[in-house]
Amino acid sequence: MTIALQYTNITVSDVDEAITFYRDALGLEVQNDVSSGPYRWVTLGSDAQPGLGIVLSEPHAGRSKADGDAMQELLTKGVLPMLVFSTDDVDATFETVRATGAEVLQEPIDQGWGPRDCAFRDPSGNTVRISQAA
Repeated sequence: MTIALQYTNITVSDVDEAITFYRDALGLEVQNDVSSGPYRWVTLGSDAQPGLGIVLSEPHAGRSKADGDAMQELLTKGVLPMLVFSTDDVDATFETVRATGAEVLQEPIDQGWGPRDCAFRDPSGNTVRISQAA
């Protein structure tokens, strides 16, 4: 038996603004854009991990009003789970992302547990870490 992650979801306050960050700053490609009523689910991916889709959607997309409100509150507080991407050159990736105007949380540093990493906030306030193996 084999198992692999196929999709992961990122809750964002503005899908178009998030596309710009994940596409232009991180180099992901838009693979699918699905609408239902006022909501959209946009899937991005990378040739580095074929078969893995990162789905962007707003807090109320596909959720009840109460659940969407709860997600919106968590998103606003900046406490949704962080995303961690890997790269083969964290310093170059950092400069590319910083050049887009993304909010820098941490410049590249060598961590005591091995990787060299940095951190940003996406336009919705989600923490995005980028790591390079030691």
